[in-house]
Amino acid sequence: MFRGLNCRSPKVKAMESDHLLLFLCGKSSAEKDIADSLFSNSNNNGQFQFSNTNANTSLRLQSHLPRPTNASFNVDSFFTSLSTRRFGRFLIWSPRLPSTHDVVSHNFSELPVGSVCVADVQFKGKGRSANVWESPPGCLMFSFTLQMEDGRIVPLVQYIASLALTEAIKDLCFNNGLPQLGVKIKWPNDLYLNGLKVGGVLCTSTYKSKKFNISVGIGLNVDNKQPTTCLNARLQQIASMSCQLRKEDILASFFNKFENFFDQFLSQGFKPLEELYYQTWLHSGQRVIVQDTREGQIVDNAATIQGLTSSGYLLAIGDDGQMCELHPDGNSLDFFKGLVRHKLS
Repeated sequence: MFRGLNCRSPKVKAMESDHLLLFLCGKSSAEKDIADSLFSNSNNNGQFQFSNTNANTSLRLQSHLPRPTNASFNVDSFFTSLSTRRFGRFLIWSPRLPSTHDVVSHNFSELPVGSVCVADVQFKGKGRSANVWESPPGCLMFSFTLQMEDGRIVPLVQYIASLALTEAIKDLCFNNGLPQLGVKIKWPNDLYLNGLKVGGVLCTSTYKSKKFNISVGIGLNVDNKQPTTCLNARLQQIASMSCQLRKEDILASFFNKFENFFDQFLSQGFKPLEELYYQTWLHSGQRVIVQDTREGQIVDNAATIQGLTSSGYLLAIGDDGQMCELHPDGNSLDFFKGLVRHKLS
């Protein structure tokens, strides 16, 4: 989960100086050819780039994968369940990394769009602002790439990713005869289960050659009860039989959903997905305190959330009947503390 700490324990510092292995994997021969090319370049002094780490890295091919354990990510099982045309077909797996987000963001131009990086353990995970994502074993941690041309709708990608993940979990539970977990979205980028945070989405972007290069990072507590709770712990509480969700199945289901939602989003905008999003988020009709500036003084007023604006901020109506757009003040870890009201004409 997010934690506003920048300190490093001796154990983490030791990890940063260790040797890191990254396995390049592909669903089809086309993606495997890309893996072969990257691997050959690495043997000619090509290196994957990281930020702020002293670790040495080595690339390996899919044929070098170790036999998966119960705790590790099963690449073959993931590809079997994946049915996309673009997303997730080229995969980088590592038993442990500083940050999956670093791998895809710092090496964006070297990877095919839609590539994903997955790690079993992550020791420098990124959260919003300068926060650190706590990533114990059992957590599904991955980052992937996409490109967009229209910068006005780039902020909405985090909503597409959040919705795709909640819908993927619903589908897996339904298809396996399991009770629904009821994972919900807390605007703008958190996932909650039974009142506790179990996941989050982080999107970063750069602009190059008239395109936005976007890296999407996601952490989801699947089989780790700490630091809050996890999907499988909740399943054990509510199911009459012993059952659990697997990380590779969740990731494949996520990409199957995300690709469909993303294509719909690019062609029709967010409107066709709004109703489903509002069914999944926590905020319809929520009363919040917003801040206005009146005669140089900050004044608190109440407002009721109605939905999202076209730019992705909260749409609300104040007690004075004025429709407004709510922005976070940028000073709080909780987006719903210190909301600033911008009146809509």
